[in-house]
Amino acid sequence: MLPALREWTGDDLPALADLGYEGEEDVFTLPIKKPTGGQLTDPQRQHNWLHAYARAGAEQANSLLKTTFKALRRISLSPSTIGKIVAAALVLLHTEHARTT
Repeated sequence: MLPALREWTGDDLPALADLGYEGEEDVFTLPIKKPTGGQLTDPQRQHNWLHAYARAGAEQANSLLKTTFKALRRISLSPSTIGKIVAAALVLLHTEHARTT
């Protein structure tokens, strides 16, 4: 999957990920870890803030889906099946909140 993602994103469209993907810096833009016993520089802290800010909307949406639909909390199906279930959940969520656009 990583080679396909690398091809899709290219140099001008970074894919953001958390530190669980450490070691894949050529594919993902990752936050910077604080060195042991040290501090991050101001540019490193700014990088981490921008990274978290860019991911915040997706993290909030994921949280809303998981808190609203208990079935999505511990799901272990194929990604295509999960995608269909999440698409249906989004329709229900938008209907519930009267968002039709």
